[in-house]
Amino acid sequence: MRGGAEKSRLTEKFLARKLAEYDALHIELTGTTTGLNLIKSRTQLMQNNLSPIPELFVSYESAQKFKVEATELTSHELTQRQICDLELLMNGGFNPLKGFLSEEDYKCVVDNMRTADGILWPIPINLDVSEAYANTIEVGQDIALRDQEGIILATMTVTDKWEPNKAHEAEMVFGADDDAHPAVNYLHNQAGKIYLGGPVIGIQQPVHYDFRGKRNTPNELRALFRKMGWRKVVAFQTRNPLHRAHQELTFRAAKEVQANLLIHPVVGLTKPGDIDHFTRVRCYEAVLDQYPQSTTSMSLLNLAMRMAGPREAVWHGLIRKNHGCTHFIVGRDHAGPGNNTAGESFYGPYDAQDLFRKHQEEMGIEMVDFKHMVWVAERAQYESIDEIKDKESVTILNISGTELRRRLSEGLEIPEWFSFPEVVKELRRTKPPRFKQGFTVFFTGFSGSGKSTIANALMVKLMEMGGRPVTLLDGDIVRKNLSSELGFSKEHRDLNIRRIGYVASEITKNGGIAICAPIAPYATTRRAVREDIEGFGAFIEVHVATSIEECEKRDRKGLYRLAREGKIKEFTGISDPYDVPKKPELRLQTENVDVDNCAHQVILKLESIGLIAAN
Repeated sequence: MRGGAEKSRLTEKFLARKLAEYDALHIELTGTTTGLNLIKSRTQLMQNNLSPIPELFVSYESAQKFKVEATELTSHELTQRQICDLELLMNGGFNPLKGFLSEEDYKCVVDNMRTADGILWPIPINLDVSEAYANTIEVGQDIALRDQEGIILATMTVTDKWEPNKAHEAEMVFGADDDAHPAVNYLHNQAGKIYLGGPVIGIQQPVHYDFRGKRNTPNELRALFRKMGWRKVVAFQTRNPLHRAHQELTFRAAKEVQANLLIHPVVGLTKPGDIDHFTRVRCYEAVLDQYPQSTTSMSLLNLAMRMAGPREAVWHGLIRKNHGCTHFIVGRDHAGPGNNTAGESFYGPYDAQDLFRKHQEEMGIEMVDFKHMVWVAERAQYESIDEIKDKESVTILNISGTELRRRLSEGLEIPEWFSFPEVVKELRRTKPPRFKQGFTVFFTGFSGSGKSTIANALMVKLMEMGGRPVTLLDGDIVRKNLSSELGFSKEHRDLNIRRIGYVASEITKNGGIAICAPIAPYATTRRAVREDIEGFGAFIEVHVATSIEECEKRDRKGLYRLAREGKIKEFTGISDPYDVPKKPELRLQTENVDVDNCAHQVILKLESIGLIAAN
């Protein structure tokens, strides 16, 4: 007890000394003395930076005991997204949450951005599981949470089990029940049907083999800030490489609030198609040399983003507050997912700033808001678009993310005013011009439409050209060699296509050409395969649009006849649906067109988008 009391008095003295230093800094910066409100705010500020936050881990000795006991529990293998959520629950990044939300808390968060006891929290954090797994679990039961290698990370007491209204969750949290939003697509097509809620006991952190020295828990960052004497820290959130506009924005933010800078990029799950975090971190390291070392630090955040725009901005602010930051940069279209199915943005460009501003006093972290930064050629500097008074007489330049990707894929110049040479070099190393990248051609269509025949012809033409290895993943061949145990239920068809997609993604990642020719009847599964592959190279969907009547006429295998007789169940086009691709890269009409012509159309398409060199 005496040791604890002494420690408490020492902490109070240390805090008092730090508050005095803050007083001096405030007077120096503003020339004013402090009033009651400032005393309150500065106390909260310093407590925020100095006090450790609760973690959900047990002691090392207890963890060894829990590991043994947990081996007897029913286990759940966590997805990558769930591992990200669990890590931030355990290390305090999601403080004050003590586990996955109960049903009551979930409903309150979805509807009101608050837990049942009124605490501000904008994003539901739940453990989604399959209906089959949920049926094996009873409320009140403890389960072991394992990573994908089988290592037990935590235990969880299941206090709630329910089937959520996902359409309502999509409308309230993401603003629309629209599958074009990646998180809504995840909700409906990837997440488990049942949610589990309950407190967790952390046994050990997830293992990260990459950039281990740059991954800090909230309390580790707080300790770093104490050691460095940083009273005010402004955090910069990013899921993209840093370019010169970002540097200017962060410099301005730190100067505006007289704070030190924490570059805090997300290295968990981001938007499908984003540049991988390995490349991004190498880019960040290259740019860090452009910042003063004494006032800037970088740490990696293993967060699974939801791309929820305004709500996500508030969420990001709460997470950074837990990491000891006093300020947070919110820019244009913060955490925006792109366009909806109507081709319009899901959120307004500054909706995130408006929602953050509404709650920042309660959150205990201040927003530094910025508008869109553009390059003014005549003045050779970046400026906020809203601050330029002479727009009509100056040259305003900017390169969008889409334009940057185009320039990279086509090997075009990326001007030095836009980015740093070191960053461009790293991006070109990871993303070479398209004619050097791997890619996947994915044929889809009815049985008997001609997919396999065209795919074979295409394979021969590409092998004749040379330059990259070509692999054909035909539906029947894959069924025989990779998925022989699978039937033809929707679940098994999905699993078969996901296996094909996985193999194709590995081929693409390693610079080869994958040609896939399954039926692939379901649009959601084709989209999932596309997202898996587009992280490594191009995905070209080719719809072989032969009519069902023509396919029945061909019927070389006699399958349609057997399906009409009811001897084959769940046959695509007869007793099972086929989702016609809405926007394939190429649609082939095969009736009265020879195979060579069809394959040549694919070749022309590949040439037109730069994947192969034109003859």
